[in-house]
Amino acid sequence: TFRGPSDTHLDSLVGQALFGDGAAALIVGSDPVPEIEKPIFEMVWTAQTIAPDSEGAIDGHLREAGLTFHLLKDVPGIVSKNIDKALVEAFQPLNISDYNSIFWIAHPGGPAILDQVEQKLALKPEKMKATRDVL
Repeated sequence: TFRGPSDTHLDSLVGQALFGDGAAALIVGSDPVPEIEKPIFEMVWTAQTIAPDSEGAIDGHLREAGLTFHLLKDVPGIVSKNIDKALVEAFQPLNISDYNSIFWIAHPGGPAILDQVEQKLALKPEKMKATRDVL
């Protein structure tokens, strides 16, 4: 996140811990050559959902001092209230409604978010194991 932690801004420290710990890349191809490319996963569908009343829940600002974060305390509640809608929009076109039947890769977002998502969706504990291990 391009800056050191702040003793006076705990939300910035939490934001750095949750969002500033790595990088990711995705290589997207349209016609893999089996002799050359060995894809492990296939992207079959994408979706996005805007959660009502979530404006400002997670704010990031790039400033001269670096990237700063402001997180509302109810981010876990916002995620929990809207996870069903987001997953229905994402998985209904694929006829998936049993969330224990799929492989999970989730941005940790913190233990409170994982706990609430697990409870709301009645997920088996092993579904979030890799995510919790990373957290």
